[in-house]
Amino acid sequence: MKTKTFTPVGSLHPILFFACVYVVALLFSVFICSSLFYSCNASPAKSINEQKATPEMPMQAAATTVAMR
Repeated sequence: MKTKTFTPVGSLHPILFFACVYVVALLFSVFICSSLFYSCNASPAKSINEQKATPEMPMQAAATTVAMR
């Protein structure tokens, strides 16, 4: 009766599988944590009223533009 022999890659298949699963989980966790970090540290958005209240060209910039002409 012949004994079963395993090839080196075949015997490492479970270890390679779990190593790949670990790497994929690590990449996903880095992506998720970095997106949460950047969303928590984002600057607050301006409302529409605040955007209309700010002048498009400040007075000092307008004076230098007129002086350059």
